[in-house]
Amino acid sequence: MSSVPVLETERLRLRAHRADDHAECTAIWSNPEVVRHIGGRAFTSEEVWRRLLQYVGLWSLLGYGYWAVEEKATGRYIGDIGFADFKRDLQPSLEGMLEFGWVLAPHAHGKGYASEAVAAVMAWAAQYQPALRAVCIIDPANQPSIRVAEKAGFKRWQETTYHGSPTIVFSR
Repeated sequence: MSSVPVLETERLRLRAHRADDHAECTAIWSNPEVVRHIGGRAFTSEEVWRRLLQYVGLWSLLGYGYWAVEEKATGRYIGDIGFADFKRDLQPSLEGMLEFGWVLAPHAHGKGYASEAVAAVMAWAAQYQPALRAVCIIDPANQPSIRVAEKAGFKRWQETTYHGSPTIVFSR
């Protein structure tokens, strides 16, 4: 089992998820503004609990995974960021790559937190998973996430369809 390293930036702490993150995580993942470009459907409390279990399991099975993002100044949980291998039924295949993703609560949008967290996680990946290519999938209408990905050095690699919706695969 791999422990989750704590990463710190000027304003953020990235840490392991905890059971007591459930309520805040549910508030984020049940918000229509958050899920608009991530499947379009709000998640139930039960589904979010499974998500938290999945985050913990990724580290155990793969040696990498997702971090909880919290504001240092307040200690408030504001989102999730990290890598996975979700075995998606997607062409091109992402098998053997670090699939990168992030989500932040609406109150944390527009503050540069996503770019700050992405930079920290990419630095971690360069040191601890250097052989794996980093990719991310983004809804073409999600311009804020596209800007974050491009700022972090991701380039458009492929256009595809995932679950019937147009999707852009970015690679770095």
